[in-house]
Amino acid sequence: MPSARETLSGSIVPVVVLDDAALAPDLVAALAQGGIDTVELTLRTPAGLEAIRSVADSSSFIGAGTVLTVRQVEEIADAGAAFVVSPGFDEEVVQRALELGLTVLPGIATPTELQRALKAGLEDVKLFPADRLGGLDMIKALAGPFPNVGFMPSGGVSTANARDYLAHPAVFAISGSWMVQRDLLARGDFDEIARLSAEAVALVSGAGE
Repeated sequence: MPSARETLSGSIVPVVVLDDAALAPDLVAALAQGGIDTVELTLRTPAGLEAIRSVADSSSFIGAGTVLTVRQVEEIADAGAAFVVSPGFDEEVVQRALELGLTVLPGIATPTELQRALKAGLEDVKLFPADRLGGLDMIKALAGPFPNVGFMPSGGVSTANARDYLAHPAVFAISGSWMVQRDLLARGDFDEIARLSAEAVALVSGAGE
């Protein structure tokens, strides 16, 4: 099974909260138009699961976010998601995702949680909430004792810091929502989503070189 670093390397992963699953195909198309082909559709609303199901066969890499339980892992696997993202570390969630062949990225906030993730067989994690934990400084601190771990910061990632994050060798992807804000989705402004996506891709282009 490919690791998160292998499948998401260099990616901008939009964190999407959808209130209407019918918007998912147009959203994924708008992101792809802007150059983003990886999407995290969260389970924060009842529309999340159906949204995943509706775009699972698209050419984009579709993941499920805010996955909190083993049952949700099984549901999103049935819906066709390719990767799982959680806000925290739950060993049962991680193990079930691995059993089902899904790439899994649990959230961690401490060295202790990171060691638990490593013990569970992972090499890559989400740092969440990154901005509240010190952002890039926290990643630099963790990368010392954990030199082989890959991080995807999430929480407070924006145009102001996205390039700096991706320039660090321990950061393999960034997670953010500024190009898919809920108000843009509510009014169906897919042109603006495509524009913001293209702007984000241009911003981070070559950040790790």
